[in-house]
Amino acid sequence: MTKPKDQHASLKLHRDSGSGEVSIGEATASIVENLRIAEAGTKAAVDTITLGVAANSVPCSGRGGARNRSNRESHALKRSQVENLLAATRFAYEIGLPFNRMITVHWEAAGLPLSDMPRATGHFIDLLSKNMLRRGAQIAWIFVHEGGEGKGGHAHIIVHIADDLIDVVTKAQKRWLRAITGIPYRRGVICTRPIGPRRGVEVANPPLHRENLETTVLYILKGVTPELAGELGVTKLEPGGKVIGKRCGTSQNIGPKARAKARRAPAA
Repeated sequence: MTKPKDQHASLKLHRDSGSGEVSIGEATASIVENLRIAEAGTKAAVDTITLGVAANSVPCSGRGGARNRSNRESHALKRSQVENLLAATRFAYEIGLPFNRMITVHWEAAGLPLSDMPRATGHFIDLLSKNMLRRGAQIAWIFVHEGGEGKGGHAHIIVHIADDLIDVVTKAQKRWLRAITGIPYRRGVICTRPIGPRRGVEVANPPLHRENLETTVLYILKGVTPELAGELGVTKLEPGGKVIGKRCGTSQNIGPKARAKARRAPAA
């Protein structure tokens, strides 16, 4: 696999103690604009998610294929997975669905065992996608699962949500978690915040949003190997922890097949 050519300066994800929003560390390059991923060697559909239903049963929902084996165990992100996540992030921007929210769900704190985390994340994303579709809105997302002592099994979901629906989603999230876990919501299980110093920055200040998006994406890639961390400029390197089943994925509309189809399409 050819390594990405671009090298990145050290990047840090800072959290404001009051709001928990993302702010900017030093950056000399942007993943969205400058990182060039050689996708030719990446397996098709390597990072799609199974949500327990047919892949195309709901138009534009972004479901992936049936590769979520419950007995699969991993401890770090692979190069092919990182390439797919970065390419999907860039493609989401290109098709007008830039990621503007980060949602973290601590499934173990919610009372679920590690083995149930992929199913729970799939169910959560399914409910979110259907909620958007019913309102005529498009959605795009990537996610990464992490495990380990202390924090336990949890999911980072980076997603595009139409600005006028953010409040609707925020109010519904705790209800979705109760439906998924079957137990009352526990404080601190879910955290959601804008990607940027404020909501709507992707429209008001695209360059600032792109820089914040870069730091956010690098943050969820902190479970890569040290070699990959050096290439990507990931300075907050942490063990990804044990994950059973799917470790990461993308919505279908920004996945490998969608990107390949866009490359084949004739220029307008």
